[in-house]
Amino acid sequence: MHKGIGFWLAKRRLKDPDKTAVVFGEDTLTYRELADAADRVASVLWHRGIRRGDAVAYIGENSPQFLQVMFGAAQLGAVFVPVNTRLAGPEVQHVLVDSGARAVVLDAEFLGRAMPGIEAGRIAQVIVTGDGLPEHPGLARLIAEAPGGHTIADVSLDDPAAIIYTSGTTGRPKGAVLSHGNLTWVALNCVVDYDVVSGDVSLMISPLFHVASLGMGALPVLLKGATLVLEKGFEAGRALALIESHGITMLSGVPTTYQLMADHPAWASTDLSSLRKLTCGGSAVPTRILNAYEERGLSFSQGYGMTETSPGATSLAPSMTREKQGSVGLPHFFTEVRITDEHGEVVPRGTVGEIEVAGPNVFLGYHGLPEATAAAFTEDGWYRSGDLGYLDPDGYLYISDRLKDMIISGGENIYPAEVENLIADIEGISGVAVVGVPDERWGEVPWAVVTLREGADVDTDKVRAHLDGLVARYKLPKNVVVVEDLPRTASGKIRKADLRDRFGGR
Repeated sequence: MHKGIGFWLAKRRLKDPDKTAVVFGEDTLTYRELADAADRVASVLWHRGIRRGDAVAYIGENSPQFLQVMFGAAQLGAVFVPVNTRLAGPEVQHVLVDSGARAVVLDAEFLGRAMPGIEAGRIAQVIVTGDGLPEHPGLARLIAEAPGGHTIADVSLDDPAAIIYTSGTTGRPKGAVLSHGNLTWVALNCVVDYDVVSGDVSLMISPLFHVASLGMGALPVLLKGATLVLEKGFEAGRALALIESHGITMLSGVPTTYQLMADHPAWASTDLSSLRKLTCGGSAVPTRILNAYEERGLSFSQGYGMTETSPGATSLAPSMTREKQGSVGLPHFFTEVRITDEHGEVVPRGTVGEIEVAGPNVFLGYHGLPEATAAAFTEDGWYRSGDLGYLDPDGYLYISDRLKDMIISGGENIYPAEVENLIADIEGISGVAVVGVPDERWGEVPWAVVTLREGADVDTDKVRAHLDGLVARYKLPKNVVVVEDLPRTASGKIRKADLRDRFGGR
C-alpha cells in the first residue's frame, strides 16, 4: 500500500474528479487533470532512469508543473528538492551537488545559473518546463507523450519525501530531510488548527520552494480537496484583484506582503468579504498592520516554526491576537513544545530557555551530515531549535532571542555567517559582523559592521558589488558601517546584541 503523499492526488481523483484543484492565470486544472499529469510525470521520470531514493530537483516559479513534479516524484519514492529561485549560481550549485540530484526540472530562465551545478553534480536528466529548448526536452511535451508502465513504489511515512535547504550558521546551507510523514502531519496540523475546509479557495502568493508555502499552504489545501489559486509572484494590486474576483477565503504571507496590500490605493475599494483565514509567518505582525486589517473585520493566525519542523511548530489563533499580542501561540495539534535550560532540564513556565520541539512533523535529519543531525536532537528525541523563549502560564510561547542570530527579512531567512565569510575576503576588511536592523517594510534588513586595515577604503557599494552574484540579493547588506573596534566577549566572540542595540534605532 502506498502510504506517502504520492497517492493523495489519486485519492482526490476518485473523490472529486471534476473539482477545481488549481487555478493558474487563465488555466484551470481539475483534480483529475492534476492527478493524471502527476502520473505522467512519474512515467517520464521512470523511463528516464529515476528510481526510489533518487533526488529530483526543481528550479522554477510557482506553477502547476511544480506540483506535478513533486507528486510524480513522490509516486516513485524519489526525493523532491525544490530550489530557491533567488539563490546565486554558487548557491544553486551547492544544492544540486550536495543533494546528489539525478534529475533537474527547471524554468528556462534559470538554466544558465544552474549549469555549473548540473555539470559538477550527478544530474543525468535536464528537463525544461513548458515547451523546452532545442537542447533540452520540454516537460509539457513529455507529459503529453508519456508512455505508461511505470512502477509505483511502496512508500512508508518514514521514507524521505523532500530535501529543503536551510542556511546554516557555518555558512553552507544544510539539506533538511522531510519524510512523507512529516509533510502529512504538518498538513493535518493546518487542517485542524486553521480549519481548512473543502470549500476554501486559497491564494498562493508566496514561492512554493519555501517550506511554509508548501507544507502549510499548498499541501493542506490539496489534502482537503480545496482550490489553490497559484501566482508566479506577488504584486499587491493583483493580489487584491484576485481576492475579489476568485472569492478567496484563505491567504498566507509575511508581514511585508500584508503591509503592501494595506498600503495599496485599491485597498479601500476592494471587496474582501470572502476572506476568512489569514496566516502570517516570518516575524510578528506590526500593530499598524493588525489595525488596518481589523478595521476590515480581519484577524491573523500567527505562528512559529522552521524548516526542520516542516515548518509549523506553534500557531496563535485570531481570537487571541490581541490578548496574547507578542506570542507565537500554542503548539500545533500534533506537536509539542518545551523550554529547557543549558543542562537540558525543563524549566518552569515564565523562565527563558531553549525552545525544543517534538512531534511527527519534526524532520529526519540533515542530508549527509550525521554529526549535525545528532547535535540537533536531545537524547530523548526533541529537536533543539537554537532559539530562546518562554511559555506563559497558559502555555503560550514567546520568542526572546535567536541563539543563531538569524535575520528574517521579508520572510526570507538570512544567516549572518554565510555573508560574513564572503565579506571577510574583501581586501582591507579586518573584521565583520552582519546584524539585523529593524525596517518598516521588510521587518529587518542586514547591515554589515566592519573594521578596516590602516589605509583601506571600503563602502556599501564595494561590499554589495563583491557579494552580488555570490549570494541572493536579499542577503546583500543594506548598509555598511565602519567602526574602530567590534565589541567582543572575553573569549573573542563578537557581541552582536551590542551591535543590534547600537544600530537598531537608526
